[in-house]
Amino acid sequence: MCASRVTTFDPAWQDIYADLIETPQEAVARIRPGQRVFIGTGCAQPLRLVRALVARADSLADIEIVHLLTFGDAPYATKEMAATFRINSFFIGENVREVIQAGMGAYTPIFLSDIPRLFNSGQLPLDVALIQVTPPDGNGLCSLGISVDIVKAAAENASLVIAQVNSKMPRTLGNGFIHVHDIDVLVKVDDDLIEYASPTPLDTTDRIGEYVAGLVDDGSTVELGIGRIPQAIIKHFVGKKDLGIHTEMFTDSLIDLVESGVVNGRQKSLDRNKVVASFCVGSRRLYDYVHNNPTFAFHPTEYVNDPFVIGRQTKPVAINTALEVDLTGQVGADSLGGVFHSGIGGQVDFNRGAARANDGKAIIAMASTARDGAVSRIVTRLSAGAGVVTTRGDVHFVVTEYGVAYLHGKSVQERAIALISIAHPEFRGKLLREAVEARFLHPEFARIEGKLVVGPPELRTSRLLDDGTQVTFRPIHPADEPALVDLIYALSQETMYYRFMSRSKRVPRSEIQDFVFIDHRSELAIVCTVPEAHGEDIIAVGRYYLDEKTNMAEVAFVVRDDWQNRGLGTQLLRYLGQVAMRNGIRGFTAEVLRENRPMQRVFHKTDYKVTSEPHEDVISFVIEFQPPTA
Repeated sequence: MCASRVTTFDPAWQDIYADLIETPQEAVARIRPGQRVFIGTGCAQPLRLVRALVARADSLADIEIVHLLTFGDAPYATKEMAATFRINSFFIGENVREVIQAGMGAYTPIFLSDIPRLFNSGQLPLDVALIQVTPPDGNGLCSLGISVDIVKAAAENASLVIAQVNSKMPRTLGNGFIHVHDIDVLVKVDDDLIEYASPTPLDTTDRIGEYVAGLVDDGSTVELGIGRIPQAIIKHFVGKKDLGIHTEMFTDSLIDLVESGVVNGRQKSLDRNKVVASFCVGSRRLYDYVHNNPTFAFHPTEYVNDPFVIGRQTKPVAINTALEVDLTGQVGADSLGGVFHSGIGGQVDFNRGAARANDGKAIIAMASTARDGAVSRIVTRLSAGAGVVTTRGDVHFVVTEYGVAYLHGKSVQERAIALISIAHPEFRGKLLREAVEARFLHPEFARIEGKLVVGPPELRTSRLLDDGTQVTFRPIHPADEPALVDLIYALSQETMYYRFMSRSKRVPRSEIQDFVFIDHRSELAIVCTVPEAHGEDIIAVGRYYLDEKTNMAEVAFVVRDDWQNRGLGTQLLRYLGQVAMRNGIRGFTAEVLRENRPMQRVFHKTDYKVTSEPHEDVISFVIEFQPPTA
């Protein structure tokens, strides 16, 4: 529930601490040339103090401005001010990007969890911290409000702490308080906080959100970031149960999930029933909502971003974004080529934390293209000069609007196929050719260029077998080749003979590829899977090949021996028939060995019109689709 906006500070604080109160101009007059000045984070940037500091530019020199990510104006970040103010940013926001990319500012790449240690150890000593807090309460405690993150560590280590004391700053609970006597100067303001409007999800990001949400189980503890993709993901959390939140930051979109009970933190192993974050950005509605609200616990970055804390959560799910991913799985997130664009932030902290948990999931989500579709974000190699944020050894899931690629523990060849499969269709052929040229793929893969297609996701469904076992039917995926090889070589010699009509113990790789790499128009392959600890096992596969001259499709399927005689073949044939009818196909044909009586029974059991004609070694079946008789 939203806390009421009641007074939580000492109404006499201005009298009690009158000797600490100064105007913005008086406060920043204490700053001397050559000093390093920290500026508070996000929407809690103390704008009055910042503007007063910039107004003193003529009397200052060589001021190093240190900050994480700030919203609102950054008047010190201009080419005209570069001679006075040198920016050193841990994350490149929009308001400082131009100056840094012009070489007039600096970017320090660092894991967010490591920044407080820079301050605590003295490696990056701070002369001044400009922060924003609530007025002190009866115990002299001021809340850092909506931005605790690295601000707490900065305030604890700076030689001079100047606080913009704002009655409109919400008092947030957790570990984000600083005593008024640890502040050197108080500057009273009653200013509206900076507000941030979340971007509206697009069709592309909505599809990404649906795929990502599908990976999030009930009871998971989730980390989300900022931007269109997180907004889209949250939309698809509706209907989930008992989610927890342990995240670097959040926006207004979280409110509805809390109000509806989707997010309640009941199953969290740490900070049960609490939404844990280090800062938030959003509207006045959000700021009023977190004010004195015991549902929310704001903690410093060294706790929130600690990979060991993250890894101890219940089913931790880390969801982060990227600028590009190469075919070996390297993730570029802070730079495009040699141009710095954002920052490492908390991606590695959360990715590693979630990945180290037995039931955790580390997800990189991004649109398949950039620049209005002109370039692919999935690339053969990262842009020249680009840095790697998440290494190929750390990456697990990559998600685009075309699907999900799971890379952890996979070979470079498997990774390349999986990633090309979720790239934009217009770039798949080029990526495949480049992957072969780069020796990521065997030269024989050149023959499948036009068949690297992902089947329609709407064909995914579940079925119950006669014994009550639930299996999943889905279109075969280009990344299924290794699993299909496992299936084929798990078959008995008899089953191999019945399916392939050969006594050979070996199935040529080209034939296996012909099973996997299909166009899903004239050909369709459906696999049956069951969940396993490593993901899923393929236990059966069915396929039809359309003869466009007759509008009849040849059908064939195989079921792993230990799953035979359980009704799976009948279910698979029935589902293939349903799909074929929807696609306007007139019927199926099949050739079955005379000895293969189980398969013959499957065909005779269908609800369709079946005719058969024996030949020397095989029986030819014709199955014509028609409505089942009443």
